[in-house]
Order: sequence, then C-alpha cells, then structure tokens
Amino acid sequence: MLRYAVIPALMAGLLGLQGCSDPDQEHQEAPRPALVTQPLSSGASQDVFPGEVRARYEPELGFRIGGKISQRLVDVGDRVSEGATLARLDTDDVRLQLDAARAQFASAQADHKLAKSELERYRELQERQVISRSQFDAVESRFDASAAQLRQAGANLKVARNQADYAALKAPQAGVVAQRLAEAGQVVSPGQPVFVLAVDGDREVRIDLPEQDVGRFTIGMPVAIELWSRPGQLFTGKLRELSPAADPRSRTFEARVAFDNDAVGAELGQSARVFAQAATSETLSIPLSALTAEQEETYVWVVDPASATLKKTPVEVGPYQEQVVPVLAGLRASDWVVAAGTHLLREGQPVIPVDRSNRQVELTQVPMDVATEAKRPVEAPAEQPE
Repeated sequence: MLRYAVIPALMAGLLGLQGCSDPDQEHQEAPRPALVTQPLSSGASQDVFPGEVRARYEPELGFRIGGKISQRLVDVGDRVSEGATLARLDTDDVRLQLDAARAQFASAQADHKLAKSELERYRELQERQVISRSQFDAVESRFDASAAQLRQAGANLKVARNQADYAALKAPQAGVVAQRLAEAGQVVSPGQPVFVLAVDGDREVRIDLPEQDVGRFTIGMPVAIELWSRPGQLFTGKLRELSPAADPRSRTFEARVAFDNDAVGAELGQSARVFAQAATSETLSIPLSALTAEQEETYVWVVDPASATLKKTPVEVGPYQEQVVPVLAGLRASDWVVAAGTHLLREGQPVIPVDRSNRQVELTQVPMDVATEAKRPVEAPAEQPE
C-alpha cells in the first residue's frame, strides 16, 4: 500500500517542477549555421565572345551567264592564284551564238563594202551632173545604214566572244576556296554563287553580339583577341564592322574585328575569343543561390548584425548571369546575405553566420576589396582574419 501512495506524490512533484519552468526558455530556438556573403561591386569587367578567323574579303563567285556546269576544277580548301579557272560551263550554245555573230559580221562587212563602192560611183556621176541630187542622197543614206549595221554586227561579235569567255569561272584574286555552293551537272543562272573565295591578305575575327550588348559597341572600339591555339597570348584589335540588323534566326548582330595578321599569324578557320571591356557600373551583385522568390516578389535573407537573426529583404535585380545576378535596388554593400539554403529559412530565425570554410564570420567586419575578391569565385564570402 505504501508503494501505491508514493506514485501520486512523485507525479505531483514533477508537475510542480514543470509549472515552475520558464516558457520563453522552452520555446527558444537554437541558432543554426548559415553560409553568408556580402554583395560585390560589379565595377569594370570584360565580356568574352567566341569567334572564328575569316578573310576580310570573301566574294561570292558565279558565272556571268547561265548554263550547265560541265567541270568543277577546285574543291574547298584549295589555294588558287589570280586568273585560275575554277569551273566551266557547257559551251555548245555559246559556240553557236559566236558562229552566228561572226556570220552576221561578215554579211555586214560585205554590205558595207558594196554600199561604199556604189557611193563612189554615184559621187562621180553627181559631179558630172548626170544624176540628180536626190538619187545621190539615197545612195549616201544606204551607205550610212550599212556602216551602222557593220558597227552593230561588230558589237554583237564582241558580246558573243565575251559570252564564250564567261563560260569559264576564274578567280579574280589569289586566295583559298572557302565554300562550294554548286556541283558539276547543276544548271545555274547568271550570278548564282558557285564558290566563296577567301582572298589572301587581311584577316578578321567574326563574332556575334547579343541584342542586350550591341548598344555599347561602336566602330573603332579597341578589343583584345586570343587564339585558342595560343591561350594566354592577347593581341590588339578594333571593331571594324557592325551589322545594322539582327540575324532573323539567331537574333544576334554580326561584327568583324580587324587585327594585324603579320603580328598574329592567324590561319583561316581558327577559333578565337574577343575580349571587350564591359561598361563600368557600381551595381552590386550576389550569387544566384542567394536569391529566392515568393508570389512574384524577389527577395534575399539579410542577417541583422545586432541580433544575428534573418530579415526578408525585397530586392530589384537585373539580367541573370552565369553565376551571379546584379542587384539594382534593395541592398547595401555592407549587408550580409545568406548564400545557400534560402528555401529553409524564415523571418526572425537566429543563425550563426559562417564562411565556406565553416568558420564563424564577424558581421561587423568591412567588405573585402573588389580587386581581391575578383581573384576568387564570385560567390565566395569574405574570410575572417586570423
């Protein structure tokens, strides 16, 4: 019986102790570690655009007359000299036209010779006043007409000879065949491109600029060029040409960067990179992992230095980049933001700010120098001095 009497007494004592505990202590949350970083100033940076080494002059070559291609004498990559024959057309029709022009010219010569002899005879008769003036004028008019017909026949003969020469497509300058756009047996029209010739001499780098960047590029703007075959070696260049309209498929603007190929020694088709100075800006940037959104509102979690608790802070951001996003409004350079695990946080939550090495961060320390921070990954937080 004594045993059953002790149990209620113990339960009453436990309830009494529970009633004396502090309710604030019972519901107090233990702070959790949180990876933090400070916004970085964008400052002056470089944009990189991939490109390809091209010839400055790349004419599209085509026949000046239409016909069927009977021979293709070169292929892509072949080096040709000035005047070299690249392809030929079937010349049966142009030969017939040339023969017809020669016959017409010979007939016009005979008519002109006859009209000339008649004019000389009638001139003698007119001087002796044997014929009337009107008869002499008629003969003289026939002579003038025969002379005009002879000139016309001569011009037609020259055109026919040119047409025969145009049946052979020749290189206007020395260079390399960059593209082949037609094949033997194909019927082409006058002016239809058959080859693209990369003319020897000046070389350029062709790049494509996105719509959001094209506005800050101007003709003559200095840039740097790096060949993929020689990494780390930069050469000077300048923007020579900028397309006024975007490509309808890629929506990019073609640009050409000129450089001194005697110093660079680039070959056609080599891959290259063009470095252009980005616009200087005081805009802050944060890692993409620090950004979160809810109900179409973009915000970050800022750590209050006094209480080490979190505060939801709305921000206005710019175009997203590969690893960071620029913050246009809502943050200061001295703020500390949580850089990871933002979907697990809540307003007022206590945290222990740490860096990527899991060392606690003093929230009162000043932001790191931008030049020093640029040598590290953009999202890396400031390290506490030892």
